[in-house]
Amino acid sequence: MDLFGDFQALLILVLAIGALGLKGYALFDALRVPTDAFPAAGKLTKPAWLSFLVIAFVTELAFFPMRVMILTLVGTVAAAVYVIDVRPAVRAFGGGRRGSNRNEGPYGPW
Repeated sequence: MDLFGDFQALLILVLAIGALGLKGYALFDALRVPTDAFPAAGKLTKPAWLSFLVIAFVTELAFFPMRVMILTLVGTVAAAVYVIDVRPAVRAFGGGRRGSNRNEGPYGPW
């Protein structure tokens, strides 16, 4: 029984599931943001980000058992850049469910 090999395989599986979750989250969030928010925030267009994120998510799903590392790494970096940099910028320009006013309840401001 190779304890280190089992731990390494488990760690890689956990990281792969985390990368898949990050890519899925970034893709779902990018789909919800209005198209005009991206240029208003000074970022790439929505179709450009959607193409990056869809390719990243699909390649992660397609090569999940084989683990093509360069594709996984590039896709994970693209999803991380979206979540860390683009998402806060487009949220400030009305991206998201309730727009940019955070002090607004379901029936108006509070």
